[in-house]
Amino acid sequence: MSTVGIRLRELREAKGVSLDDIARSTRVGRRHLEALESDSWGELPAPVFVKGFIRAYCDFLDASPDEALGVYREAAGESVKPERVQSILRSGPSRLAGPLVISLVLFVALGASLFALRFGLKSSPPQAPAPSGSARSDTARVPSSASIPAAAAPAVQSQPVPVSAAEPKPGPQRLVIHAVEPTWLRVQVDDGQVSEELLPAGAVREWTASRRFVLTVGNAGGLEVDLNGKRMPSLGARGAVIQKLVLPQDMQGTGS
Repeated sequence: MSTVGIRLRELREAKGVSLDDIARSTRVGRRHLEALESDSWGELPAPVFVKGFIRAYCDFLDASPDEALGVYREAAGESVKPERVQSILRSGPSRLAGPLVISLVLFVALGASLFALRFGLKSSPPQAPAPSGSARSDTARVPSSASIPAAAAPAVQSQPVPVSAAEPKPGPQRLVIHAVEPTWLRVQVDDGQVSEELLPAGAVREWTASRRFVLTVGNAGGLEVDLNGKRMPSLGARGAVIQKLVLPQDMQGTGS
């Protein structure tokens, strides 16, 4: 008895068509067609795809695939079953039946893969239990970042930056601050009045004091500072936090 490959090659040669003609019409690669005709089953995909290739091959040649499928099933150790779908598949134009069969086979294989994937996800181990009450309480004790002004960056500069302050003048001190970026600011005048706000970009604020100002800044690079009519050097980098900066600096040791 002839093999599947011999049977298919004889059908093709009798019709006078090439493997390229079949490949173009059925969308089955030429490499797979050559493997079919040489009975090289190790170079072909799963049997369900091989059967689809055989059907498409025979449909293109206007030949019944029953004999070739029967030989293939015997070679693969499968029981031979009657092919009931051939009349349906061949009711339309024969050159369109091949791609239809291939599409149907691929659709069934895709559905099986999706089912297996879904079943695997359902059977996956449960997630780790939620943290215990003690772990949650430890988390709750972590200081909230809400206490830090929105415009302040995490880098904190605890010591005042070296600033060449203007020479102190006798009499009232005058402080003018220009915000070039949104900056949180706290100003204490002498040892009394305290002003605290988030300055938007472009804002200008002015204070007068008898002796000194104490500043806490959330964004050192976001301010321009004028003390007694003279522009001071930059207080620090963008996002740097300065705490309790005394101006003029020669008043650092006085007061609280």
